[in-house]
Amino acid sequence: MIRIIVAGACGRMGAAILKLAAADPDFVVTHALEARGHHLMGTQIDVPGEKRTVWLLEDDLERCIDDCDVIIDFTEPVATTAAFRLAVSRNKAMVIGTTAIPPDSLDAMRKTPGARAVISPNMSIGVNLLFSLTEKAAAVLGKSYDAEIVEMHHRLKKDAPSGTALKLRETIKGAGPERPWIDVTGRQGMVGERKPDEIGLFALRGGDIVGEHTVFFAGPGERLEITHRAYSRENFARGALVAARWIVGRKPGIYDMADVLGLK
Repeated sequence: MIRIIVAGACGRMGAAILKLAAADPDFVVTHALEARGHHLMGTQIDVPGEKRTVWLLEDDLERCIDDCDVIIDFTEPVATTAAFRLAVSRNKAMVIGTTAIPPDSLDAMRKTPGARAVISPNMSIGVNLLFSLTEKAAAVLGKSYDAEIVEMHHRLKKDAPSGTALKLRETIKGAGPERPWIDVTGRQGMVGERKPDEIGLFALRGGDIVGEHTVFFAGPGERLEITHRAYSRENFARGALVAARWIVGRKPGIYDMADVLGLK
């Protein structure tokens, strides 16, 4: 069995991961963690009807880190980077789904000797196929088509644009690295004609939308749309467990879900 620690256990993603891991015979959750001072600290959290139903909510990763093979972290950038440094020092693998990690922090993670982690802004298998399809479309359509991205999430999401939308934008840019790309996140008033090298990226928020992303390639006489819609957070949680299973025993390196899914 693969021993996992779930950080951010009371969050939407943490709860979904606990539920699926509890029902999967390949995994045992050894510890459920939350931020120090969380109002539920020291109480038991429950996943009714599953094989392993109760965990005591804790706040000290350093105390329990040796009791795992993989740490799954969907928290926030400062906590994630601290956990990453600790994991490297103890030779533990990580699966990181935290979004809004600053680019310089991600770059430092990639350059850390001995690190072993899967880092992805979106663990969904379908979304990672969206990345792959977007890359192929951008490479073929090139300068002849305008690229725009629209993402929608629930009203409680804190960061905008989403990490997935930012990754889609970087994927399109990667297909034409020589172009003087212009990032656009809003248009209002007399802005003039759309410039050929713009990439529009727009964030919509409302209700309980789990996550929707559409990439538009608009050209002369036609439009290609590639859309992914998530109806449940279990898609992301399931992908995180796939990544946790995959990273065990891998050589040191910083991987993404394209590596996990064999898309490279």
